Amino acid sequence: MTSIINPDGNREKRCGIPEVVFGLGKSSNDLFEITKKFIADYGRIIITKVNGEKAERVIKEIDRKKFIILHNKKGKVLVIKRKNFNSGIKKNGSIGILTAGTSDIYVAEEAKTIAEELGCDVICTYDVGIAGIQRVFKALENMKNCQVLIVIAGMEGALPSIVSGLVSVPVIGVPTSVGYGTGKGGKAALFTMLNSCVPVAVMNIDNGYGAAVLAYQIAKRN
Repeated sequence: MTSIINPDGNREKRCGIPEVVFGLGKSSNDLFEITKKFIADYGRIIITKVNGEKAERVIKEIDRKKFIILHNKKGKVLVIKRKNFNSGIKKNGSIGILTAGTSDIYVAEEAKTIAEELGCDVICTYDVGIAGIQRVFKALENMKNCQVLIVIAGMEGALPSIVSGLVSVPVIGVPTSVGYGTGKGGKAALFTMLNSCVPVAVMNIDNGYGAAVLAYQIAKRN
């Protein structure tokens, strides 16, 4: 039988970013087999977009005496690594993460976990959307030493543009699939961010992982 597991072991050396496993669409058995391969060969696995039931099935098979398990249930991210994996890890700058609403937090939590695993310090402030835009000013003051900001919004998706008009660091916008009517599925938020009159780097809908990786690449160079 042909193995379904063919990891890209040189990705971190080649790109500076480890291979991350996309959990959506994989069975719990597939995820466990992939996990065994990754932790044996590389000492760590990061799985995104993994639902709680599948994550718990994988966790149940892991020896907690040898491995650290980080399960961000809200962000649907599972990290399993050897206990000494992060010893001596280099710090790679500071990232700020804001959300327009509490409904966008699931994407922010994905981005937060990925950024932290890449060695970044992360400052998060949630629920500072444009319906009460005064809330964003205190959040930005707390993030004044960050090298890059990730701004996450559903509905009309206006918050990244507003933030970009207030700060001197790069802003990464992430539209979420939060909304209804013409905003259903996140496309309205995506189009708003793409049509911003100020510079905003825009990720795909719900792509907290992609935002975290880009933010890491920016932060580590400052």
